Amino acid sequence: MSKPTLYRAIADLPLTVESVGLRRRARDTSSGFERVSTTVRLRGEGELGRGEDVTYDAPDHDALFADPERDPRTPADGLGFEAALSGEWTFREFSSHLDEVDLFPAGEPERKTGYPYRRWAVESAAMDLALRQSDTDLASILDRGRDPVSFAASTRLGDPPTADRVTGIAERVPGIGFKLDPTDDWTDAVVEDLPTEQVRVLDLKGLYEGTEVDQEPDAEFYEWVLESFPNAVIEDPAITDETRHVFEGEEHRVSWDYPITGVESVEDLPWEPEWLNVKPSRFGTLESLSDTLEWARERDVTLYGGGQFELGVGRDQLHALASVFYPDAPNDIAPGAFNDPEVPDRLPATPLAPSAAPRGFEF
Repeated sequence: MSKPTLYRAIADLPLTVESVGLRRRARDTSSGFERVSTTVRLRGEGELGRGEDVTYDAPDHDALFADPERDPRTPADGLGFEAALSGEWTFREFSSHLDEVDLFPAGEPERKTGYPYRRWAVESAAMDLALRQSDTDLASILDRGRDPVSFAASTRLGDPPTADRVTGIAERVPGIGFKLDPTDDWTDAVVEDLPTEQVRVLDLKGLYEGTEVDQEPDAEFYEWVLESFPNAVIEDPAITDETRHVFEGEEHRVSWDYPITGVESVEDLPWEPEWLNVKPSRFGTLESLSDTLEWARERDVTLYGGGQFELGVGRDQLHALASVFYPDAPNDIAPGAFNDPEVPDRLPATPLAPSAAPRGFEF
């Protein structure tokens, strides 16, 4: 008998939402920017369900609060969607209802990605609450085990690039893998200083547009990366007429992250993938995430989790998903300490052990 899909396992759970709360968080990161996120808090029947909005632009979060600098828990007047979320539902009904709810009542987000990011924050909070109100947890309702979660540390190498941060982490955490973002100012000398056998994933960021991390497609640079790291997975190259030949015979090493928002987006890739980076917030809805997980399972695609500098419950929920669906992968979901501007003296070891008695959508 096959196990239920993620969405089917959750869809018919009863869900009672009595109140909605928000909490703003902020923290400096190793990538040189202040990360801001908002925790969505749904209460009902004595339980609390939480989800994290990972929209990248701070003004989109600030618009939710009356005075975010002085009180990060007081919603702005006329927020609008709080009352719209209250009621008695099944999870399926609640998710369908969200199609009609304006989650950006103060105005459109700075970037269109804000829409699925906030939608996922609300849906994950609702899933957490529904599971808790049914006195169960993610793994149990899926009839699956929970395994320790392997993770890779994701970091940039600075300006000018050096291997110092990577080697410092490698010394503190034996056996850890790395997900790195090569840039065109890397040199052979930098690569020689890296523990290349521990580099699991290289993110070329070739599909971003209008961000500070954009990397223009460059066939010569792509060839150099492939040759310098012969055992690493290559994420998000830009496949153009000029770069397509670089990956002929190397398609099995290529993974995709930025464009993956559901099954349709996967089927639009240049070729059927063997690797995919799963960032739940990019999917927006639990149903879209579930459909994509099932698509990958049927085709034996290797999945690994991806993070977005989560500051609260969002990171724990990524660990919960990985524990159930892809625990042994090079998951880019290292605990938050790895994103601190200065590498702490003590860091969590990989793999992460799941909690002894989880409830709801927690690891």
